[in-house]
Amino acid sequence: MANFNLSHKIDDVDVLSDAVRTWYRYNHAAPTEQSMQLLCSAAVDLYNQGHRTSEELVTLLIVKFDSLHSLKVNSPSSASHH
Repeated sequence: MANFNLSHKIDDVDVLSDAVRTWYRYNHAAPTEQSMQLLCSAAVDLYNQGHRTSEELVTLLIVKFDSLHSLKVNSPSSASHH
């Protein structure tokens, strides 16, 4: 039987969610579905690149996305007609 150490996985999730929550507090912004998806995806990407602490992650998120407006996606949806 495989031995999965779930406490490490929970710790990883805590680091990621803390970084995202801190980004929102820093920017005095309320989460939206779109912004949450983008920030969480970016946080996971950064984590997978080796940035393992909440401090590292939030710093990089703030540099990459300097405001809530920087999270807006301006590309047309797949439902739009050309």
